[in-house]
Amino acid sequence: MARKLPPVDIVIVGMGWTGGIMARELGPTGLKIAVLERGGPRSTEEDFGVPSIRDELRFAQRTDLMMDTAKDTVSVRNTPAEEALPMRRLGSFLPGEGVGGSGVHWNGATWRWPDSDLKIRAMYTERYGAKFIPGDMPLRDWGVSYAELEPYYDKFEYVAGVSGKAGNLQGRKQPGGNPFEAPRGRDYPLPPLVDSYAAKLFTEATKGLGLNPFPRPTANASRPYVNPDGMRLGQCQYCGFCERFGCESNAKGSPHITVIPVALKNPNVDLRTWCWVQKVLLDSTGKKATGVVYLNVQTGEELEQPADLVILCAYGLANVHLMLLSGIGKPYDPKTGAGIVGSHYCYQGGAGQQLFFEGKNFNPFLATGGMGALVDDYNADWDFDRGLRGYIGGSTITCGGSGGRPIGYRPTPAGTPAWGSEWKRATAKGYQSALNISSLGAVMPHRQNYLDLDPTYRNRFGQPLLRMTFDFKDNDQRQNSHAAEMCARIGKAMNPTRADPPSFRKSWSVIPYQSTHNTGGAIMGTKPRTSAVNTWLQSWDAPNVFVVGASAFPHNSAYNPTGPVAALAYRTAEAIRDRYLKSPGMLT
Repeated sequence: MARKLPPVDIVIVGMGWTGGIMARELGPTGLKIAVLERGGPRSTEEDFGVPSIRDELRFAQRTDLMMDTAKDTVSVRNTPAEEALPMRRLGSFLPGEGVGGSGVHWNGATWRWPDSDLKIRAMYTERYGAKFIPGDMPLRDWGVSYAELEPYYDKFEYVAGVSGKAGNLQGRKQPGGNPFEAPRGRDYPLPPLVDSYAAKLFTEATKGLGLNPFPRPTANASRPYVNPDGMRLGQCQYCGFCERFGCESNAKGSPHITVIPVALKNPNVDLRTWCWVQKVLLDSTGKKATGVVYLNVQTGEELEQPADLVILCAYGLANVHLMLLSGIGKPYDPKTGAGIVGSHYCYQGGAGQQLFFEGKNFNPFLATGGMGALVDDYNADWDFDRGLRGYIGGSTITCGGSGGRPIGYRPTPAGTPAWGSEWKRATAKGYQSALNISSLGAVMPHRQNYLDLDPTYRNRFGQPLLRMTFDFKDNDQRQNSHAAEMCARIGKAMNPTRADPPSFRKSWSVIPYQSTHNTGGAIMGTKPRTSAVNTWLQSWDAPNVFVVGASAFPHNSAYNPTGPVAALAYRTAEAIRDRYLKSPGMLT
């Protein structure tokens, strides 16, 4: 039986970006706040120093900073007719674990999602008619607008030290930025990163095709920076050890060096590591949370933490898992369409092409996670007619490079043997002369893509695994096929010596890495029948539970998700602080 602890006012589950933002914003209230992180403590000084952080085998190949699948994992399948099997090692996506969460090992790419994403159903209906939306695509508007989120986007960019170039300042287009972005109140806090040679070739080629390239906005500091809370970020060293690694120079805007230290300055904020939350406890009505039960994974002791307010800030998949385990909301049934928790699970698609250039040296070891040039013409530009292609969504197309590390970066032309002397020669030749053009594609919800509890497999604590049913559907295939054509068109304009055939993902597999951009399962909206949380990320079924993260996204975009994750977290924290705590109940 769990040992009952003294009650607190607020319990926050998870200490990554969203948990850090919540603790930072709610700490000054003076309320007793317990933050429960299932992984261990982390700091740059103790964990990310040179030379240990540049251990590619440990961090990139053996995913030392990520979820341990020996303790907990997900089971996966492509369709409901298949048997789901546990993901035994990380591949397709890489949830973080420990203080800072995935925000420690992320690349830093930071986007503002415009109204074309937030009001997606309304905009496609207006443009193409309601029949353009397939019957098996439960497309939903988010219930918030870009104008409502703009100040929170701005706040996050200045906290995280985002480098970039504005394309639209207060409605005025700016040369060198993204001409399709929504208006922003001010420019990024830092100028763009230095362009790589590959990005320069991409920029020249896309301009020649009439496209609009710009530097990718990213939370990699292009110069030393002090954020509004006084937290210091170093200048990016272009070391090539960014994604899958912590940053040795504190140049990557990560929660463990930005929001978390500020939160912990408040003595009322109690961070507890190695605390694995297993369930949210509900009262006899099932409509009010009374706290959480968690396991101290170091001692094995089970503990109950009573609390007046529970805020789920775990990785998006873990948020949904906890809701299902706790009985918060009605689970989604794909056969009948009833229920909502677990529905609208989305991932991201993509396409790409590998090019080789005789006599050119791209120095891929000089890189950082978010550097590169990009075009948004096939995503945010509403002059691009989706009706001609018959799909909803879009793709961003980029070229840059995130690090030519010796184990993971081995570009060889298509048809090269996978081992032997010919492979060695091709590897040596291709290392300096290859580059990749790639796309990131939106994924729309589908009735047969969802999350639920696995009836067979359990984690080490005896709980059912979260089961993921997902595959790319017809809409995704048409979109990714078009993106592959556009990659090939750009590739040809770059005049390579050799080009591999463009390719795109026809079916999702859990094995190769694609992106850590899992969304949905506890979606936001304006009606309880069609959403799990309201626009303040408050559970319709248990109003003293807030569910914060990408689990709230009703669909996935061609953009990286951290920008809206953080903006929604700031907006929710403000609503809790200024409204909910004064008058607990359902926010309107």
